[in-house]
Amino acid sequence: MFMRIFVNCSNHPSQKWLGIQVKAAEKYGKIIDVPFPVVDCNLSNTQIEELVEQTVAKIMVYCPEAVMCMGEFVVCYKIIQQLKIKGVKVLASCSERKVTEHIEENGMVRKESIFVFRRFREY
Repeated sequence: MFMRIFVNCSNHPSQKWLGIQVKAAEKYGKIIDVPFPVVDCNLSNTQIEELVEQTVAKIMVYCPEAVMCMGEFVVCYKIIQQLKIKGVKVLASCSERKVTEHIEENGMVRKESIFVFRRFREY
């Protein structure tokens, strides 16, 4: 039997998602986490391409119906390109950012950002 799969390719494990995001992802199938790779700033273009190939291969093992891909911009872009060439629907998480500022006793300003998931948007 064919199982529908939603791949979460990010550094945010689905076990920590709020219910609204889990429910939205499960519309595409069972959620499988494939961690977004660690991207060293000193990687060459060839090494970036290899990292992208390895990540896309890990994702494609699941024959996903959809993939949420979010991470380092260049690698993310290249992963998205490869997945779309393969006919895979690729999504981004759309969140509302709520920022509060706190002035510390020493005069420093501390900002706190909270991201509230709203929906997925297709690339």
